[in-house]
Amino acid sequence: MKKMKLSLRHLIIFVALLSVVLTLVGSLWSGYHTGKHTLITNALETNRVYAQKLAETTDLFLKSTLQTLQFSSTDIAPFMQKDEQKLLDEANRLKMQNNTFNSIIITNAQGEILATSPQSLQIKGKMLVSPGGQQALKEKKPLISKPYTAITGRLVIFISHPIFDKRGNYLGLVGGTLYLKESNILYELLGKHFYQDGSYVYVVDGDGRIIYHENQQRVNDVVVENPVVQKLIQGKGGAERVINTKNQDMIAGYSYIPIADWGVVSQRPADKALAPATEMLKDMIQKSLPLLFLSLLLIWWISRKIAQPLHQLAYYTENSTENSQEEHIEKVVAWYYEAIQLKKSLLHSLVFLHDRVNYFMYQSTTDPLTKLANRRTMEQQMQNWAANNVPFSIIILDIDHFKRVNDTYGHPIGDEVLKFLAEQMKEASRQTDICCRFGGEEFVILLPHTEKTEAFHVAERLRMSMESSMSPCGEVVTISVGISSYPACTSEIAKLIEQADECLYSAKKSGRNRTIVFEPRHE
Repeated sequence: MKKMKLSLRHLIIFVALLSVVLTLVGSLWSGYHTGKHTLITNALETNRVYAQKLAETTDLFLKSTLQTLQFSSTDIAPFMQKDEQKLLDEANRLKMQNNTFNSIIITNAQGEILATSPQSLQIKGKMLVSPGGQQALKEKKPLISKPYTAITGRLVIFISHPIFDKRGNYLGLVGGTLYLKESNILYELLGKHFYQDGSYVYVVDGDGRIIYHENQQRVNDVVVENPVVQKLIQGKGGAERVINTKNQDMIAGYSYIPIADWGVVSQRPADKALAPATEMLKDMIQKSLPLLFLSLLLIWWISRKIAQPLHQLAYYTENSTENSQEEHIEKVVAWYYEAIQLKKSLLHSLVFLHDRVNYFMYQSTTDPLTKLANRRTMEQQMQNWAANNVPFSIIILDIDHFKRVNDTYGHPIGDEVLKFLAEQMKEASRQTDICCRFGGEEFVILLPHTEKTEAFHVAERLRMSMESSMSPCGEVVTISVGISSYPACTSEIAKLIEQADECLYSAKKSGRNRTIVFEPRHE
């Protein structure tokens, strides 16, 4: 079977494989992007809710702290100028009871520090000159200051409440500081995250300055360029994907704290948030590979089953001009409609084609009147025998006085006489002999593997049959015969015919209705 460069099976496999691969890639791609979108959406909402929760918690803490300071200011107002020990005790209580502040101070209306906790600060009797303290003394209202550097050199936030007597006279303030770069209550509130997924929190004030960050080196950095921080400065909350000031892709949720003009940001690196999508894609690919392999095997098997009958039909059709392939085509298993119909049509067409070919071959090799082999077939057969060294004899015969038959009875009767002679030749010759019409009323019998003596007996049997039979014209018709043999008489085909023809001529000349065999001595 010839190898085909491109077959139907290859096309089916290619199209099916392309479909499977494109579907698989499309599914993986859409699944990956859908997963990414879902992860980003969930991360945004998680961080938004978390930032909002921390903002609410911080807001409650600050309100509670101011309320504590308010209660303390009312409690110590009667002792402001009378009992320094009472002021010291109150300062220690505020410092120790809940560890909210890193330090506590109580001042009079002029800003002189009357009591501190811890005393190790050694600032009692000094004037409160810090920006947060000066702002509190000036505004005489509850205050959460912006970050500043205290006289101790620390970066702090000052939370204070004014002290008034019963008449409403301003007596001073009580306040506490939070050391931003040291452990404080903010680290307790914001530093321990519920979500252990790479998320972290930072807090900025109204100027975009970081007042809390898990990396304390970032505290006091100004990050106002961050789009999220800009929205917090405007008092907004929400969630979005953002490139921060460190050029990192972040998924951030943010919430505003009105009481302090702060903003809380809960964010997570986008690559960590999207890591599950990548893992999911890898898992999908690993799980899809066995299915893809099975799909390929199934595609190969199905394509083979589909293409096999068509492939066989195509092959047998291609070779039908060389060999009769109807038997092979009949055995092709066609199991679906198109193949069945094609097989039926092909069988019908090939039978018709071969019938026509056989008919035309028969027409080209057979005399149309007598149905004997024609001259071309005769010459070709002699050439084949000579080429293969097959000995044979040739009988050339002619109807005696055939012109008189045509002139007397007409050509149609003459044709019937010729057909009558052809039938007599078939009966007198052997099964291996070939009867031919040489032309006109002249005929030839080719006898393979036959010497001239045996050929003589065949010729005489025919001659005697003719002289003893009534022909279609109503009278006996006789024949004259000449015989020669190959290679006994000659090894040349043309000369062989010439020798037999000379013997025929001699038979006619010597009285007709006789057989003469060529003898080499005649030469």
